[in-house]
Amino acid sequence: MNKIQGFYYVKSEENVYECKLRGILKRKEKKENCVVGDIVEISEDNSIIEVYPRKNMINRPLVSNIDYLVIQFAGKDPEVDLDRLNTLLLNSIYYKINPIVIINKIDLLTEEEIANLKERLKFLDSVDIPLFFVSTYKNIGVEEVKNFIKDKTVAFGGPSGVGKSSILNMLQNEENLTVGETSKKLKAGKHTTRDSKLIPSNCGGYVIDTPGFSSIDLPPIKDFTELISLFKEFDFQEGEYCKFLDCHHISEPGCLIKEKVEKGKIFKERYNFYKKVYEKLKNERWNNYERY
Repeated sequence: MNKIQGFYYVKSEENVYECKLRGILKRKEKKENCVVGDIVEISEDNSIIEVYPRKNMINRPLVSNIDYLVIQFAGKDPEVDLDRLNTLLLNSIYYKINPIVIINKIDLLTEEEIANLKERLKFLDSVDIPLFFVSTYKNIGVEEVKNFIKDKTVAFGGPSGVGKSSILNMLQNEENLTVGETSKKLKAGKHTTRDSKLIPSNCGGYVIDTPGFSSIDLPPIKDFTELISLFKEFDFQEGEYCKFLDCHHISEPGCLIKEKVEKGKIFKERYNFYKKVYEKLKNERWNNYERY
């Protein structure tokens, strides 16, 4: 939300109300008390009296209740960095936001290059992550994206130079909401907070640019069990198990995950990324708390 000198701007239908926090929300004095995307209840005197439970929240930037995180890369200039893509996917899943991958600038690619890129990104289908190939320059594939995110709150992340601003401009609703007077008949109800970064979309819902979510930092994963849970392809079917119940899927004998990698049932690139993250977290974070 847009917060200026202690004021919050809350959207209700076609109006935006200037509000302040009330009661315990104000006394907490924490930045996460009320954030962009929150569903709140306001009173007749324009006070935020309750923030409803969030389905998700990210801290940089501080936004909540996102339906989809669009992870955008370019097919060329710059080319897709799979490690960075996988890191963004890991963050999205950690923060309980459904990811979507968009590859822009396909007008710069030959058919053979597009086919090769689709092969490199084939792993996305195995973990049920939607993939769109678009060209904002030639308006190719944009309508498919609009149909998919219709009436949803969508955040955008990805490296610079991939055309995020172009697609955000194509999705932006040109209608400007104005700050409205509170009707004397208005009674407390549910409303949605907004700020200058939460932009009404011309296909319904909202879009928000999240530059802080484009970093390559790993999320605060607390242990190897939590890390494993973020890889959907590691889920066991009924009757499947590794030899050891606490298998880390690294060097243990009788590991079903390693067996699936060898048989091509799990993409080797994804498994290698898992091992890379595991070793990094083990050496830089986990060893500070317990030994593995």
